[in-house]
Amino acid sequence: MRCHKLAKGVGQGEALVSKDTICFYLVDPKTGTVRERGHQLEGKTVTRKVLVFPSGKASSAVQMDGLIKLLLNNGAPAAMIVKDVEPVLVGSAVLTKIPLVDRLETDPFEAIHTGDFVKVDADKGIVTLTRK
Repeated sequence: MRCHKLAKGVGQGEALVSKDTICFYLVDPKTGTVRERGHQLEGKTVTRKVLVFPSGKASSAVQMDGLIKLLLNNGAPAAMIVKDVEPVLVGSAVLTKIPLVDRLETDPFEAIHTGDFVKVDADKGIVTLTRK
C-alpha cells in the first residue's frame, strides 16, 4: 500500500492495532506495556510492534518523554501508522527516529489486523502486509 512519510526510516514487525489514541507517557518505559486504564491496548506491549492507531494525544513534553524513555529501554515501537496527523507525535517520531506514516491508500483499520506482519518503508512510501 502506498503511504505518506511523516518520519523517515524503515521498521517492521507484528501489527498492534488500536482505535484509541495513544499517550506514550502512559506506556511503561521498562516493559513497553500500555498502562492507561480502559485503553483498547491496556496490558499489551508496544515494544518492536508496528503500531496502527488514530493519533497521539497529550502535550509535547509528555509525548516526547514517553517515547524517549521507551527508546532508552529498548521498548519503542518498530514503526507507527496513524490516520490523523498530530504535530507533537510527528516531532517525537522524528527525534526518536521511529518511522511514521499516514495517508495509506487503504483505510489502515480495515486493511491491517493485530498479529499481521507489517513492514513500513517510510522512505519509499510503501507499507507491506503479510496476513498472520
